[in-house]
Amino acid sequence: MEIDKVIKQSSGFTDGYQKALVNLLYTANHFRDTHQKVFKKYGIQGQHFNVMRILKGKHPEAVTPGYIKEVMIDKGRDLTRLVDKLETLGWVTRRVCEDNKRQMNINLTEIGIKKLDELRQIIKKLDDQLKCMTEEEYNQLSALLDKMRG
Repeated sequence: MEIDKVIKQSSGFTDGYQKALVNLLYTANHFRDTHQKVFKKYGIQGQHFNVMRILKGKHPEAVTPGYIKEVMIDKGRDLTRLVDKLETLGWVTRRVCEDNKRQMNINLTEIGIKKLDELRQIIKKLDDQLKCMTEEEYNQLSALLDKMRG
């Protein structure tokens, strides 16, 4: 269904840019909400999942909070609270760096790796059900979004 019908926009958009931006935000929130139902069962949010994926990408190397913040999808979140929650769950460890006492090193635990793998499988099954375009169309969309960001 077209975005103007979904949001009941009867007067139209001022231009194609505004329509695309609203559609992008609406669609992003749609997928966030769909994934959130899975994360809720684990007592986490999408941002926790993102942090865990970042850590897994560097595993077994430790990662600093600055690095995580730099590559996070949602940079507006309080990273300390996100890591606190993951540490409470036993999914990550946080240690003071031996070379620089002002720096923290964060790693996934074995339990965290298992939970991340479990979550990834569930999310993949969900995403497979949501897919409705060809690989070429997804690549084209991605290229257009890259272009839109400048």
